[in-house]
Amino acid sequence: MYPPVSRFDDVAKINLTDLAFWSQPFGDRDAAFAALRRAPRPMHFREPAMPGYPHGAGYYALVHHADIAEVSRRPQDFCSAPTGISIVDLPQEFNNFFGSMINMDNPQHARLRRIVSRAFGRGMAAEFEAASRKAARQIVDDLIATGPCDFVRQAAAIMPIAVLSGMMGIPPSDYEFIYDRSNIIVGTFDPEYVPRLDQATPALLRTSRELGSYIARLAADRVKNPTDDLITRLVHAEIDGERLTPEELSSFFILLVIAGMETTRNALSRGLVLLTEHPEQRELLLSDFDAYAPRAVEEILRMATPINWMRRTAARDCEVGGHTFAKGDKVLLFYCSANRDEKVFADPYTFDITRDPNPHLTFGSVGPHFCLGAHLARMEVTVFFRELFGRLPHIRSEGEPRRLVASFVEAIKHVQCVF
Repeated sequence: MYPPVSRFDDVAKINLTDLAFWSQPFGDRDAAFAALRRAPRPMHFREPAMPGYPHGAGYYALVHHADIAEVSRRPQDFCSAPTGISIVDLPQEFNNFFGSMINMDNPQHARLRRIVSRAFGRGMAAEFEAASRKAARQIVDDLIATGPCDFVRQAAAIMPIAVLSGMMGIPPSDYEFIYDRSNIIVGTFDPEYVPRLDQATPALLRTSRELGSYIARLAADRVKNPTDDLITRLVHAEIDGERLTPEELSSFFILLVIAGMETTRNALSRGLVLLTEHPEQRELLLSDFDAYAPRAVEEILRMATPINWMRRTAARDCEVGGHTFAKGDKVLLFYCSANRDEKVFADPYTFDITRDPNPHLTFGSVGPHFCLGAHLARMEVTVFFRELFGRLPHIRSEGEPRRLVASFVEAIKHVQCVF
């Protein structure tokens, strides 16, 4: 797509902590990560300044596919606690809402994953596909009725909300509630959603409480009035006599909002943009959708990389890629860089829907924290684009997408579509 430029050869000028870094053109950002991959050792960065938080000791950036995969396979050396989703160590009160299994290590992580897998694993594939087809049909119906519009707001954001909410028994009248709160959680530092930096922590806590209270009310109702929805299954799922506590259910729901809704939303948005920017790839996909879709979806996921990074903390002194980390060191696993690693991907900046193999790390790497819903996300993206291009084969994005101000999530906030 674009070769790395040389102006980032001085890696000391790169600042991954600065939100401005994440708002620059993709070509400039990719060039910076290419320079970091050429560096002889992992670079160390300062932590973001957060009002009310002590300034931490900083973090190391892991940018190579091999190093990230190795760390993912070594949870005994690199733990997910106290948090995998924040550079700064969050106050204890945040654990009530963000203390999900993504921030846990075994045996607590294994326990929660076993319980949730009963209600959310591969056995749900047929039901999930049916829900995805239903949601995609309705969204395209609405697009046709509405005409050209903000594709994120009218389609990409609605798809995962409709699928997961429908399966959880959340009524369509509450979709707006979910949409607004999810924007604040992932866009805490975007002035469109939280106008001032000093409002970030209060806004995040307030939104998390609202989502937690919402799911707690639904769960309490399903205990008394069980139905055939996902919340009922989660409430009643049991392994060795253990069930999810109300707090665990609330934090898992917030995890779904981030991992299950936002990532799919951004893969769909970026997918339309990529297929618009590369009409020859779009033509190839539409020439035989079922034949090309599996690899096309993988390539969209690689290029989009909706979650830029996850954090790990060294549990003891250990070595990776020739560098020794001390106990307590924070490391960020930059999946967005791993997905452009020249040692793994031929022509990594080229969007190629026939790419094979495609060992991207969009869902993490092999290890205890590989995304539980990866197979469902792939299915959802496939079903959506099959319906969209089957009925609106000429739909395309128009104009420059507006991107979310964030480093953790790679998101398009708004992009117009025409057809």
